[in-house]
Amino acid sequence: MAVFKLTKSTLQLVLNDGNDLKTGMPLYKSKSFNNVKLAATADQLYAVAHAFAGLQDRPLYNIVRRDTADVIVG
Repeated sequence: MAVFKLTKSTLQLVLNDGNDLKTGMPLYKSKSFNNVKLAATADQLYAVAHAFAGLQDRPLYNIVRRDTADVIVG
């Protein structure tokens, strides 16, 4: 049976960078933090993301966790 094994996790803060002057559509910038502990819970990442967001000039729009995994036969 195949299983997956988490190998890497990244926390990404998506920040609102205002609106495009021509279209009026919102613009976003992101900041990524690598080497997130694989066992980190959603509540822990939420708390850290809001702590980091408080240090930014732009308002926080979204929090994204990106996991990478290997599929292996286990």
